[in-house]
Amino acid sequence: MEWVACVGIDWADQKHDYALRGREGERRCGTFSSSPEDVHGWVEGLRVQYPVGTIVVAMEQSRGSLLYALSIYDFLVLVPINPRAASSYRDSLHLSGAKDDPVDAGLICDFAATHLEKLRVWRADDAATRKLRLLVEYRRTLVEQRTSFKQALIAILKQYFPQALTWFGNNSALLGAFVAVWPTLERAQQARADRIRTVIRSCSRMSAERVASTLAAIRVARPLTTDAAIIAALALRVESTVAIVRQLDEQIERHDRAIDDAWAAHADRELFASFPGAGPILAPRLAAAFGSDRSRFTAADEMQNYSGTSPVTVRSGKRCSVHARWQRPTFLHQTFHEFAEASIPHCSWARAFYQHQRERGAGHRMAIRALAFRWIRVLYACWKENTPYVDARYLDALKRRGSPVAARLAA
Repeated sequence: MEWVACVGIDWADQKHDYALRGREGERRCGTFSSSPEDVHGWVEGLRVQYPVGTIVVAMEQSRGSLLYALSIYDFLVLVPINPRAASSYRDSLHLSGAKDDPVDAGLICDFAATHLEKLRVWRADDAATRKLRLLVEYRRTLVEQRTSFKQALIAILKQYFPQALTWFGNNSALLGAFVAVWPTLERAQQARADRIRTVIRSCSRMSAERVASTLAAIRVARPLTTDAAIIAALALRVESTVAIVRQLDEQIERHDRAIDDAWAAHADRELFASFPGAGPILAPRLAAAFGSDRSRFTAADEMQNYSGTSPVTVRSGKRCSVHARWQRPTFLHQTFHEFAEASIPHCSWARAFYQHQRERGAGHRMAIRALAFRWIRVLYACWKENTPYVDARYLDALKRRGSPVAARLAA
């Protein structure tokens, strides 16, 4: 790639240090603040200094405010640098472990200029995919927050009102509805039976016999503690936690509707919806995982390595070990694992492959990881060719290769 200048940026919350290296050898360094005015003013200053040609900008950021701001300029080529790569490069030159932002900017600049041909240039997906990716990722964040608060609710109830978990713990919606109205055993025992029955039936299909037995258990239950101070404080925490969970439920539903709208008009909707078990949640996540730029990955193993489904081999002298790949994007890794697990009830070869792995001694997670590794090859081929998945075609390919999975299915 021909460039007229290469810039390394060590970004921070309030200011960004940069180091510039021109094609003719000139060097310059400085800082600019993170305000939109200063960021765009700095870019305009670059263009004044280099009115023609491509300017490479390298930074330890693959998304975020600075990258979003710089991405609108067509004369800038953005190169995200993995923070571990930058750290290793710094440690190889500065054995003392010293770190300084201006120095780091210079190291990033030199690293990018020297190894540009081996680094991946950032290319934006189309607008529909960018929007979809942000929606599905934040939806997952909300789900994880809701799970955390539900676990907190259980932990709080165990301290003063564990009976509620015995009666309704297997139905989180019913548990939340019950303790929102009666956060203490005393208040539940004072409630009318028909009122409790109405709340139970609004959130579950509990049989009349079980409802009656639950009402009887409420009447005869004994409190874990009678300390009024503890009960009052923890009951307020329970009410607050339930309110937060309900708000999270509403926001997750809002994101679901937004994802449905974005997914309905997405160019790859038919492709990723064709995979067994993908459904309305995982299909958009798979589309966001691969993106719209078909040139981003040139082989399936690039995605397998990037997502962390492929193992790592460590070989030194006579020692050799193989272990899971721990350095990986968490959400991407979760997407492929969750899709692989969801495919088992809907896909005969996936179910046979999983059972084969378990019989060979693999645990559940290891078998799912192996299945995800296999699925990525299939997903990549369909994505690269822009062709929906056809189960019969893949089964024929397994038979031609003499796969043990095909033999298992035939048996």
